[in-house]
Amino acid sequence: MVKYDEMKKIRDELLAFTASLLYEYRTTNNYFPVAGEGSHDASIMFVGEAPGKTEAMTGKPFCGAAGKFLTDLVESIGLKRPDVYITNIVKDRPPENRDPTPEEIELYAPFLVRQIDIIQPKVIATLGRHSMGYVMKHFDLDLELEPISRIHGKAFEATASYGPVTIVTLYHPAAALYNGGMRDTLKEDFKVLKKCIKK
Repeated sequence: MVKYDEMKKIRDELLAFTASLLYEYRTTNNYFPVAGEGSHDASIMFVGEAPGKTEAMTGKPFCGAAGKFLTDLVESIGLKRPDVYITNIVKDRPPENRDPTPEEIELYAPFLVRQIDIIQPKVIATLGRHSMGYVMKHFDLDLELEPISRIHGKAFEATASYGPVTIVTLYHPAAALYNGGMRDTLKEDFKVLKKCIKK
């Protein structure tokens, strides 16, 4: 219950997050903030970049075409979607599905850090370069940072407030929607996650 209450507190704060430049855009369009979804005891946490239109309309992360592929990928390593926790760094949709700005990432990141501390995952899988950049810097892995094309599918050991955590860098599932070849790359990279949870 404690975890649930802490997560609810985050949701409530996001609803009233007038400090965000995206708040007005959200309220004008009758969108929802997208806090996250899944098990509060998950051993794997997926961190994307920001919600898209479908996500903002429903308040659920990764519920469009990219989300369906993410669900398939999770199942490919023997898990079900409700077993993992899925969220984004930025919890509100940027206009026109543009990339989140550094300012937006900085503004929303404290919510993500709190979610990590509540769930205490063994593995944090980053989806896309913005997520990868923030999470790796947060866990003092700056020196390991390279373009995602070079370090996708790699695992990095780090230390969280609650103990050891493995960071796995992955392409964003949306990339596979535009480039069919990425589907196989992501499926292959997900095998690294399977090894990490078997440790």
